[in-house]
Amino acid sequence: MDTTITSSTLHGPELAARARRVESVHRGGPMHWVGDGFHVRGVFPGRSLPMERTSPFLLLDHHPRQVYPALTQGRRGVGWHPHRGFETVTLAWEGTVAHRDTAGHSGIIGPGDVQWMTAASGILHEEYHEQEFSRRGGPVRLLQLWVNLPARLKMSEPGYQPITAAQIPTVALDEDAGQVRVIAGEFAGARGPARTHTPISLLDVELRAKGRLVVPLPQDHNALVLVESGHAKAGSEHGRDGELFVFENDGAFVELVAKEDSHLVVLAGEPIDEPIASYGPFVMNTRVEIAAAVRDFEAGKFGAVPK
Repeated sequence: MDTTITSSTLHGPELAARARRVESVHRGGPMHWVGDGFHVRGVFPGRSLPMERTSPFLLLDHHPRQVYPALTQGRRGVGWHPHRGFETVTLAWEGTVAHRDTAGHSGIIGPGDVQWMTAASGILHEEYHEQEFSRRGGPVRLLQLWVNLPARLKMSEPGYQPITAAQIPTVALDEDAGQVRVIAGEFAGARGPARTHTPISLLDVELRAKGRLVVPLPQDHNALVLVESGHAKAGSEHGRDGELFVFENDGAFVELVAKEDSHLVVLAGEPIDEPIASYGPFVMNTRVEIAAAVRDFEAGKFGAVPK
């Protein structure tokens, strides 16, 4: 199925409105290991970036391109661990990741695929480099997001969306500037396949040198752009490999220009204006709810680990 369209619909009245200004550019913290298989930089949360400016997104871990050697025995990754109150979203560009959880879901994502897991009321899951990939080794490049759920959905049933590259529509930008894969939300008439619980846009962008990207957004939606690789400019601000643009909520669209061939990830969404209480893998609205999550986990209420 050909899912490529053009972005000519962006030449409408919205381009006469004001572009959003850049509020800040963030690098994130030092590289660290998640389990023994994912060497990432935590872009947010962090003290310098308030959570209300990233909402509905709670966490962004960026795994820049790294080559893992062949593994003769064992496996690399993260063993069984719990989550409650939010969703995890993994985008893979290189490498292959296998997933299992206690709600009966399992799957393997490879280059171009997305895994969208709704932990909600509680789930245990594991994530490892897929076995054959581990045995031969190779490059890994990916990103993981935590997406908050509103209070009314935090105790809903867990869910799982395995989204393949073939399901994701691609928009060809005008003037051969690059392309946009629409994972969630809408861009230039293309709608992403991800089912979201609050309004969210998630765009995976390849922008050629001197190419221009314009993304119309509701003014009350928060907007973030990760420069996964390359060098891009928004207004007078520059972002390079692994840096995050945070935009003010003061215009009808975000606009970026690539200074060199660049890979960008656009994250935007309606903020969830509710209290946040968090403890490790649990994100709820109150400390009482966090204490209940810990008790439920310890009591085995997140499901039995498959054999």
